[in-house]
Amino acid sequence: MKNIFKHIKFIPVLFLLLASCEDLDQAPENQFTDSTYWTSTDKAQTFLNTAYSQMQKSQYFFYNEALSDNAYNGRGDNAGAASIAAGIYDPSLGRIKEEWNDRYAGIKTCNLILENIDRVPNADPAVIARMKAEARFLRAFQHFQLTTWFGDIPLLEKDPSLQEATSISRTSHADVVQFILNELDAVIPVLLKNTQYAAADRGKVTSGAAAALKARVLLYEGRWAEVVQVTEQLMASAYGSYSLFPSYEGLFQTQNEYSSEDILSLQYVPQFRMWGEFFDMAPLSAGARLNALAPTQELVDSYLMLNGKRINESGSGYNENNPYVNRDPRLTATVVYDQYNWKEADGSTRIISIKPGSSTGSAADEYVQGSSATPTGYYTRKYYDTQHLTSLQSGLNLMLIRYADVLLMYAEAKNELNQMTSAVWDQTIRPIRVRAGFTDASALAFDNTLGQAGLKEVIRNERRTEFGMEGLRIFDIRRWKIAENVLNGYAHGAKFGISSVDNGYLRVNLRTFDPDKHYLWPIPRDERLINTNLSQNPNW
Repeated sequence: MKNIFKHIKFIPVLFLLLASCEDLDQAPENQFTDSTYWTSTDKAQTFLNTAYSQMQKSQYFFYNEALSDNAYNGRGDNAGAASIAAGIYDPSLGRIKEEWNDRYAGIKTCNLILENIDRVPNADPAVIARMKAEARFLRAFQHFQLTTWFGDIPLLEKDPSLQEATSISRTSHADVVQFILNELDAVIPVLLKNTQYAAADRGKVTSGAAAALKARVLLYEGRWAEVVQVTEQLMASAYGSYSLFPSYEGLFQTQNEYSSEDILSLQYVPQFRMWGEFFDMAPLSAGARLNALAPTQELVDSYLMLNGKRINESGSGYNENNPYVNRDPRLTATVVYDQYNWKEADGSTRIISIKPGSSTGSAADEYVQGSSATPTGYYTRKYYDTQHLTSLQSGLNLMLIRYADVLLMYAEAKNELNQMTSAVWDQTIRPIRVRAGFTDASALAFDNTLGQAGLKEVIRNERRTEFGMEGLRIFDIRRWKIAENVLNGYAHGAKFGISSVDNGYLRVNLRTFDPDKHYLWPIPRDERLINTNLSQNPNW
């Protein structure tokens, strides 16, 4: 896919809009038209590449963290994160409209492929069948994203006419979910396993990716027994070969792309298709221009001590005056804190000073209220590409589903079924913590005294620290129905403030979440003006 994306040609919008119109049959041969396009497998692959490119924006991948309690969008309103987090948005918000439009554009691309690809002459039937399966997966993925945000949505199994598009009504969430699951079941036997693809085709959708997406859909629906069934099959290598990559820090570096842990990724290629969010996320001394997305104190506090205890537990050994020592190593792999030892590709290191007045060198990274530096006292390290180009542009793939998620989905489902045992723990939480760098027996051993409720909190926190700054937290918060607890009140930063306010932890953002309203996004205002058959979500 890296090689394919070097030659990607995005389908012109006009073609996408008019592809079903009858008057294209007389179009000139030298134009990009419906009558001349479906003439080879290579051209069809170009169209399919467009569908891949529409899966997700890198901006959404990163700034979705600021919708949760893990991060704060302190400058601008990137992907609507500031407005949504503060609870001050309405159906006209740009992110709401873009999410809807972008996902339906992706669905349209997939439907056009499915309705036209059989016209390709002299094509290998097996190749066409796999391309159809890839398109059906991508269409299911887009529907899943839409129904997760909006609930009931228009379900599009074919490309609608203009009249249909302006009169269609919403399909129930349950029916959309069933469609998604049916599609995934249909394509899993057709798609290749990750071990069957040649190196040049790595990054294409696999049967393992389809099974993992199925597990995620079932997880979000709380269908625990089915989650167990699918994840057990993935763990038994029924859909390909996957395992935890040995280095948590290395997992997010260019040299380890397509690792054993990578199940589904957004594909990027240096100089051809890139993302650049770290220009507004990294320490300023590392080449960033400002900070617009910063981890919160709440995320930092979620990382355990090396003995496996929470920082506020008795006997944890946590020292508020030296808070980053003896902590879960994933903290250092994810978050940049005061006196952080920053590494570059050439092996050089330097200290990042963030606490006001702490710098012995560059003061660019220091917290100063209202400056271009971090508003929380933290920067992001995870996914910093040490092989970046100018302005921190990167061609590093961004993982949407990785094997650690399969293990944690399995652990969560087993616990919800009250079937969490030492054997399940040793298959899931233990290897994840060993890979992270834990060695203390108390952090690695199963504690059956916690009971189902206590283990639930352990597993949920493990998801938070394992996937910190990867965009998954907001979806977990929503499906667990804990948003009214964690997304109301102040998000905090480091202990750089006055001691009389929140014990000195910076108040950086006042959040508001209304459980009677905010668990579903509103249907975009413009869509309802065009199509009066689209109903609105409650209290919007």
